[in-house]
Amino acid sequence: MRADAPGHSAKYGSYTLMHTESGTILDIQLVQSNEVGGRYHMEKEGLKRGLDHLESSGLTVGYIVTDRHTQIRKYLRERSINQFYDVWRFEKDLSKKLEQLSKNKECVVLKKWLRSIRNHVYWSASTSTTGPEKVAKWTSIVNHIQNVHVHDSPIFPKCAHPDRVSKNAAKWFNPASLELHRVEKVLCNKRVLKDVAKLSHHFQTSPLEAFHSLILKFTPKNVVFPFMGILCRLLLAVLHHNENISREQATGKPVFKVVFPKSKKGEPIARPLKTKPTYNYVDDLMRLVFEEVIVDPAPFVEELQAIPVPMAISAEFERPSKEGNNCSPCIPVQSRGIRQPT
Repeated sequence: MRADAPGHSAKYGSYTLMHTESGTILDIQLVQSNEVGGRYHMEKEGLKRGLDHLESSGLTVGYIVTDRHTQIRKYLRERSINQFYDVWRFEKDLSKKLEQLSKNKECVVLKKWLRSIRNHVYWSASTSTTGPEKVAKWTSIVNHIQNVHVHDSPIFPKCAHPDRVSKNAAKWFNPASLELHRVEKVLCNKRVLKDVAKLSHHFQTSPLEAFHSLILKFTPKNVVFPFMGILCRLLLAVLHHNENISREQATGKPVFKVVFPKSKKGEPIARPLKTKPTYNYVDDLMRLVFEEVIVDPAPFVEELQAIPVPMAISAEFERPSKEGNNCSPCIPVQSRGIRQPT
């Protein structure tokens, strides 16, 4: 879910359902916080509305890739929908714990393994097809960082890399060290192993994050819009995304651009430079307005009026009258802490 503001102050939340194979957005729902009793419940309500819309349209959901939100887990389990977790979000949360642990004096060796452990998260998920296989490959990292490459699991009995003779003994963990015990406690606790088994080996939510960035061009967070204004702008963003999702790399010699995404913490990556986006949907909308809406606006007005618009949050409070108001007048406050020259 994308909220219009961080933390618990969010007023609006948009929930997007994207087809993972094609990247096409199937549905988007806008929820206002006072509809559901607060920001915490907006994500579940947005998902519920989206799934109900897909089912009413005759579409069946085979599986869904989301974050590890507790309410979403329970709701999808009740609807008997197979759920997988986004690998990037899992790796991000795990890396924070490992980075914090690596700041301790006893965990100096861990700093050398942070990047390898991050890569191992993606490898364990992408090369597996079942939950037990993901767990077996994931837990092998505990042996690997001790320079032990044969494991007890029959599913993954040996590391997949070629056998090597290490000359640097300082990079390996001591099997009896407190450092290894702390790292293993983070990597292989019950909660982590349960989540690893549910990591998505199909697709990830990175295209959805790209769409959330696109929404900022249509609905900037520093501008206040009413409910219908945000909904219309979200739908415009969906039209733009779906039209340009299949853009190919620029013709001729393949061109790449080097970027430094925030998620990589300063590490550069190369992305293909694609052709410029198109805006054919604008012509279609203009044609619809001048050829159909202006000619016969009644059916379009009726459809707009059928959209449930929630009551404004400010309308829930009684507005005092100006006359007879006991509020004290506003008095300008002088700046404090600034000395005037004598």
